Amino acid sequence: MIGQAAGLAVLAALSPTALLVAAVYLGSARPRRTSLFYLAGALTMSLVMGVVFLVILRNAGLSLPSHRTPRYGLRLGLGLLLLAAAGVVAARKPKQPDPAKPRQGIVSRMTANPAPVTAFLVGVIVFAPSLTFLGAVQVIATSKANVGQTVEAVAVVVVIDALLVWLSVLLYLIAPELTTRHLTSFNRWLRAHGTAIIVWVMVVAGAILVINGSYGLIAH
Repeated sequence: MIGQAAGLAVLAALSPTALLVAAVYLGSARPRRTSLFYLAGALTMSLVMGVVFLVILRNAGLSLPSHRTPRYGLRLGLGLLLLAAAGVVAARKPKQPDPAKPRQGIVSRMTANPAPVTAFLVGVIVFAPSLTFLGAVQVIATSKANVGQTVEAVAVVVVIDALLVWLSVLLYLIAPELTTRHLTSFNRWLRAHGTAIIVWVMVVAGAILVINGSYGLIAH
């Protein structure tokens, strides 16, 4: 259970936006404080939404043996949604940004003047639960794990979900200049390939859930 949930959490963590924002904060006037607030917002959002989704599914009884069909049906449904979302993102042709005009997205506006409080709020916004993250939580919620195992699994998923943020901060604390230089270079690559990364993450996660859900329904 925890292995499958952790695998989906790794896919959920591969967010170009999360890393781009981390790079902005690490290059700000107060990099440590601002980045830690950003990390706090990310962990808070992941934990709260993970617990909420977990409680909803557990109260629905999807971990019970008698609810095998709804349990695997949910996994199949999430997988199909991810594949459909991947198709939409891949087919969409984003407009090329005009260098002469400032970016108007809410995250872009909030990161324009980095500060601890807004960094926390950006963490909350950027880490709003994705379908991949919800897929990881539903694996835990629909398992037969006891309370201790459930708490451990949720903690693992939440920590992994914010992987790119806390790893960037940790590397910065160890080697500030080297981390900043490599992050800047890597961000250029991310800006050019971010959409492709998102599509492949959704395709892989969707395929995993579809295969698992289909197998569970057929075996039943």
